[in-house]
Amino acid sequence: MACARLRLNQSLQRISSCNLSFSRLVSPVRHASTSGKNVASSSKVSVPMALAVALGAGGLSYVVADILFPQKKPTVILSGKLSSVVSPSEKNQAVTDNPIENHKAEHDVISSQEASKEETLEFTSKTDNQKSSTGQNDPESTQVVNENTRDQNTTSSSTQEQQLSSPLPLAATYVIIGGGPAAFFAIRGIMDRDKTAKILIISSEQHVPYARTPLSKELWFQDSAADGFTFIDWGNRRREKPTFYQTAEELMLSEEPGVAIITNTRVTAIDHFDKILDLDDGRSVLYSKCLIATGGRPKSLSIFDSSPDLKQRVVLFRTLDDYTRLRALSDEGKSVAVVGGGFLGSELAVALSNNARARSGKVSQIFPEYGNMAQILPQYLCEWTTKKVTSFGVNVYSNSRVKAADMDGEQVALHLDTGAVVKADYVLVAVGMEPNIELAQQSGLEIDPVKGGILVNSELEARRDIWAAGDVASFYDITLGRRREEHHDHAAVSGRLAGENMAGARKPYFHQSIFWSDLGSSVGFEAIGIVDSSLQTVGVWARATELDTPKAAVETGNIRGGIDEADPAATSSVEAASKATNETIDVNDPTEFGKGAVFYLRDKKVVGVVLWNVFNKMPIARRLIREGKTYEDLSELTKVFRLHESKE
Repeated sequence: MACARLRLNQSLQRISSCNLSFSRLVSPVRHASTSGKNVASSSKVSVPMALAVALGAGGLSYVVADILFPQKKPTVILSGKLSSVVSPSEKNQAVTDNPIENHKAEHDVISSQEASKEETLEFTSKTDNQKSSTGQNDPESTQVVNENTRDQNTTSSSTQEQQLSSPLPLAATYVIIGGGPAAFFAIRGIMDRDKTAKILIISSEQHVPYARTPLSKELWFQDSAADGFTFIDWGNRRREKPTFYQTAEELMLSEEPGVAIITNTRVTAIDHFDKILDLDDGRSVLYSKCLIATGGRPKSLSIFDSSPDLKQRVVLFRTLDDYTRLRALSDEGKSVAVVGGGFLGSELAVALSNNARARSGKVSQIFPEYGNMAQILPQYLCEWTTKKVTSFGVNVYSNSRVKAADMDGEQVALHLDTGAVVKADYVLVAVGMEPNIELAQQSGLEIDPVKGGILVNSELEARRDIWAAGDVASFYDITLGRRREEHHDHAAVSGRLAGENMAGARKPYFHQSIFWSDLGSSVGFEAIGIVDSSLQTVGVWARATELDTPKAAVETGNIRGGIDEADPAATSSVEAASKATNETIDVNDPTEFGKGAVFYLRDKKVVGVVLWNVFNKMPIARRLIREGKTYEDLSELTKVFRLHESKE
C-alpha cells in the first residue's frame, strides 16, 4: 500500500510539473462578440489531456496522446457584424487599436486571398493543359475531371465574389450622432484640427444640421416660402442651405476628406468595446471617435392623450418639420392656444399673433405663473412683458392651469382651473424639454441623476473616445457647479469644443453660455448664468431709442449670442449704436423698460445677468460672473454697463 501511494504521489507531481506547458498548448478560447454582451468560451478537458492524466506520465504522454487522438484547430465564430472570409489567425494579425484600420486590414486580407486564388487557378489550368498535350490522361476521364474542377472553381469564385461584393460595414474616423447645431459646429471643430477628416453624421431627422433659433424668431416675420435654410435673418443676411454634405456611400468610396450624413435613421446601440454603432435599419457603423449630440425632445401633457382625435390637434415645437406644420396652420387662419409661459411659448405666441393678423386667426396663451417668463424675470419686468405680449394681440390667461381637455366639434376645448374654457383649432404645448438619453442609458454610459444628462468630464468626454455635447451633456461649471444647458450658444460652443477634442485638442470646457429671446423684432434680451426670479435682483434701466432693438443691433454688426452660423469663428466686436439720454428709469413706477440690465445675486455675488435690449455687452457680463466678486454696495452694479452714456 505504501508503495502504491508513493507511485501515485510521484505521478501527481509529474502531472503538476507539466501543467504550465500544457496550459500554453491547450488554453481556453475566449471571444467577446461585437455586441459587447455575449462571450463564448471553451475550457473543456480534451481527450489527450484525459489520457495523459490516466497514464500518469510526463510530457511524452501528451505527444503520444496527440498522435493517437489528433485535435482540430480551435475556432471561434466571428460576429455577424464583422464576419468575412478572414480566418481567426489572419484576423488577429491585422488587429490594431484603430477599428477603422482593422476594417481596412480585413478587406486587404480578403483581396489578398482572392489574388492568391486566381494564381492557383491559373497554375492548375496550365498544368492541365500540359498533361493534355502529352497525352498522359484518358481524354474522356480528363474531360470529366476538368469539368468537375471547373464547377468547383466557379462555385468557389462566385462565393468569394459574393463575399467581396457584399457591402462591408460603414466606417468613419469621426461619427456624430444627432443633427442639431451641436453636430454642425462639431464638424467645424474637427476639420479645423484634422484636414484629412472623414466625418459621418447619423440623424433621426430628414434634414441636414440646421440652427433652431430662427424657427421661433426671424422665419415668422417674413414670407412663408422660407424653408428654414434659405431665409433673411434680422441683419438682412441671406442664409443658404449648406451643400458640402455627401452620402455615406460617397464618403466610403472617396479617398478625400469629407462629411457625409445618414438621415431618418436612429442609432440603437453603442458598442464602446469594439467601437460599433447599430442602426435601426440593420446596418452597423465602425467608428474611432464618437460624439453624442442627440439633443432633447419637447414635453407634453398627459391630459392630451385621452383620445386620438385630441392628440392629433396638439403641436410640439422643436424641429423644422414642427415649424412647417405650425406655420401652415397659422397661414390657413387656424386659431391656436399656446400652453406655457416661458421664453419659447411667449416667442411663439407673439409670432403666431403677428402672422394671424392678416388671416383672422386668434391666439391665446395659458400658463400658471403671474406673467410671461415669470421664472426668469423679476416681477415688475414680468408684468411689463405680459402687457407687451398682450399688445401684440395675444389673449393671455395668467395664473391658470389646464385641468382637462376634450373635443368640442372641430375645436379643442381647454377647461381651466379658473372655470374659464378656451377653445382653439389647435394647441401648441411649450412646457419644457427633456434630454434624449435613452441611447446612452442602453449603452452603459453614466447619467446625471439630478440634471438628467450624460455625465461628462471637463473635456466633454463621457468615456474613452465618446463625447457628449449640447442639450444632452451634463458638464461641470467651475464657477456655478454642475449644469445642463438647453440653448443654442451652449450647443454651438460645446459642439465645437467636443469636435476639437475628438481631433486631439484636449481642451477643457469653461464657457459661460448665454441664451436670448425676442418678442418680435423690437424687444429682445440676452441672459447668462443662473437667471432665476427667486434670487435677489438689481435692475438698472434707461430709455431706449429706435436703435436699441434686436433687428437694429444685428444690422449694426451684432451677432446674437456671439455665434454666427455662417462664420462660427467670428464673434461680436462691433459696438451697437446708441443715443440714449442720461435719464434713469424709476423701477418703482416704470412706464417703459426700453433698455437695461438685471443682475441676479446669490450670497452677494453676481451669478446671472439679463441684458434687455442691450447688445454686444455679454463679454462684460461673462467676466463679471467669472470673477465672483462680493458686492457689499449694490450701487456699484449701476456702473458696470454705462447705460446712460450717449454715443454719437
